[in-house]
Amino acid sequence: MYRLISKISNNVNQILLRNYGTAGNLITVTKNDATGTSVLSLGRAPVNGLNLELLTELNDSLKKIVKDGSKGVIVTSSLPTIFSGGLDIMEMYKPDLKRAKKFWEQLQDTWITLYGLSVPTAVAINGASPAGGCLMAMTCEYRVFVDGKHSIGLNETKLGIVAPTWFKDLYISTMGYRRAELALLQGTLFTPKEALEIGLVDELAANKEEAIQKCQKFIDTFDRIPAVGRHATKIDLRSELIEWLKKNRDADTLRFTNFISQPEVQKALHLYIEALKKKN
Repeated sequence: MYRLISKISNNVNQILLRNYGTAGNLITVTKNDATGTSVLSLGRAPVNGLNLELLTELNDSLKKIVKDGSKGVIVTSSLPTIFSGGLDIMEMYKPDLKRAKKFWEQLQDTWITLYGLSVPTAVAINGASPAGGCLMAMTCEYRVFVDGKHSIGLNETKLGIVAPTWFKDLYISTMGYRRAELALLQGTLFTPKEALEIGLVDELAANKEEAIQKCQKFIDTFDRIPAVGRHATKIDLRSELIEWLKKNRDADTLRFTNFISQPEVQKALHLYIEALKKKN
């Protein structure tokens, strides 16, 4: 009898889960009709490097999730040990400046969409999350990190590059000025327990499934809170950084393209890429 009930329950759960991919199949969205929440999974192997195409699909998927009436979104990765390796280095190495400009503008647009999304956002960080991966995690309202031998942080200085102003400001607002200052200068990557201690993440989980459950629990806390008031408060809290980026986006893009065009930066990126080749 127990086995029959369990089988029926599993079948019902499968019916309630609706999957759809994006045009480029870099992202999969699963909506659970029982909870009303969508799980968005990044799936660009090998490391979910944030390139122009992935960022475009991410932005489009987030907007579709809201349009479809989801009550919240949980961002995670379909890769087993990596959430996101950050911005795709190949978008910056020997760049086509026209594409580099488009890439950076898409990063700005996608970040603004996620940071100001009208529904609650949570992230199940199921692996390594350096640099831009850390940015995407911080952008969500609630962060659950799977415990293990991986790390998170803005480590741009170790790659010979500079975290943009809005990366740094979000880091500061998350963990405080002094701690963020040292971490940015040293390119520190934090273990899950360290990230929890400094407030970079809100909870730890034993595995991805538990992380998603904890994210769902956070989203459920808003069931009795009117959405209009919640979103208005969220925008009030986050508007300063959003408005700064909107007003300075052209200058921010120009700074990025000028910076990656410097010979010293290209040399540092070349050395990093060669080191990765040897490692692999």
